[in-house]
Amino acid sequence: MYKVPVIPAKGKATSRELPLPEEVNPHVLYEVVRWQLASRRRGTASTKTRGEVSYSTRKLFPQKGLGRARHGSRGANIFVGGGVVFGPRPRDYGYTLPRKVRRAGLAMALADRAREEKLLIVEAFAGVEGKTKQFVEWASKHGLDGSERVTLVTADENVRRAARNLPWVVTLSPEGINVYDILRTDRLVLDEAALALALERAGIGGEA
Repeated sequence: MYKVPVIPAKGKATSRELPLPEEVNPHVLYEVVRWQLASRRRGTASTKTRGEVSYSTRKLFPQKGLGRARHGSRGANIFVGGGVVFGPRPRDYGYTLPRKVRRAGLAMALADRAREEKLLIVEAFAGVEGKTKQFVEWASKHGLDGSERVTLVTADENVRRAARNLPWVVTLSPEGINVYDILRTDRLVLDEAALALALERAGIGGEA
């Protein structure tokens, strides 16, 4: 169990125990991040083979008599502008990762932030109604001053709109929570809806 600070809608900050895994396996996190980044690759790099370059098919020189190499096409790969041998072609870099590993990775990413005391739960973003200035004031009041990069996961679109222009904040909807974005920033801030969905997707029955 990890004790995580909670910012309530009113009153003083409290804490909550979350049933996150005690051990964090770096290799599991690596596998999940690698799978995510592979799935995001566009795979659109493409080169032309000697059969696709735009050159005449006329034979360059006579086969015999000149002492030159026996070239048959100006589009051969040894000429500048010719075809490319074994060059990249459009492909899908994605692959399947077991659901059990994906769940474990998300649970461990949450546990890692909780263990480092970098996880914060918010019941309500009081005073934030879509303006960046309002979010900056709220963040400063709760110890988020921009010195650390923050992943903010909330179902409140007004809060996401208020924070998305800040260079030190990565904003996500609850459905978009993922291991890569959790680990690439210093702190993780979740609202109640995001926390519930994250625990469900991590295969954790619920809160303590």
